[in-house]
Amino acid sequence: MSDEVEPGFVRVRLNLSYDGKDFSGWAKQRARRTVQEELETALRTVTRSAETYELTVAGRTDAGVHARGQVAHVDLPAELWAEHADKLRRRLAGRLPKDVRVWRVAEAPYGFNARFSAVWRRYAYRVTDHPGGVDPLLRGHVLWHDWDLDVDAMNEASQALLGEHDFAAYCKRREGATTIRTLQTLSWVRDADGIVTATVKADAFCHNMVRSLVGALLFVGDGHRPVEWPGKVLAAGVRDSAVHVVRPHGLTLEEVGYPADDLLMARNKEARNKRTLPGGGCC
Repeated sequence: MSDEVEPGFVRVRLNLSYDGKDFSGWAKQRARRTVQEELETALRTVTRSAETYELTVAGRTDAGVHARGQVAHVDLPAELWAEHADKLRRRLAGRLPKDVRVWRVAEAPYGFNARFSAVWRRYAYRVTDHPGGVDPLLRGHVLWHDWDLDVDAMNEASQALLGEHDFAAYCKRREGATTIRTLQTLSWVRDADGIVTATVKADAFCHNMVRSLVGALLFVGDGHRPVEWPGKVLAAGVRDSAVHVVRPHGLTLEEVGYPADDLLMARNKEARNKRTLPGGGCC
């Protein structure tokens, strides 16, 4: 599948962040407030365009999920880009609502696709087991877990989930989509304030994957399940009703990684191929 930019257009990369509390996720939905809708409307307004130019995003976050390091791209007519490039970021700042910001606007290198050129996405999930609950100033970004958490046990249980696997047991299936992913990092750290942060990094994520993994590991941390349980759930390969999908507000997309510019198009094409595990059939 070709991803060549149409003649007369320029591909523009946007780095952005948003507080997901009042959004119904990234993707446009009828009669619902979404990040994509806000950004496309603002872009149309500040460039005085009759047409809406569609954004492509690195990771389509769900309702209530935040982003600190989200990346998107949009193809704009070359004349429009030339006219507005220098002032576009500032004009967007004046038009966008305060819960979404664009930090960088630049012409993308050849072969760049915000979604398909990415080689990894890194999320953080924040939770506290403090008996008093969550700091009111952090309540929109930290989950309260009303049981003491053993971080060492959670880290031990996480090891069995690393690597390339079919994560069907931890994903909400979508027709025609693979659930094979390579989980590169899954680790837990408790800071001086008692907030426990999971760092979850993979080449890509399927629907509900991060929140399902966190839900399973919290059950290990609070002693309700043994350390071996998350790995056994993964190996079973089917959605387990015992795996709890935790609430979205503790989750933040922190960063998206891309290869060197000369490798962008190759990665773009590679990522479009549906994966299978060695020795196995299609999922």
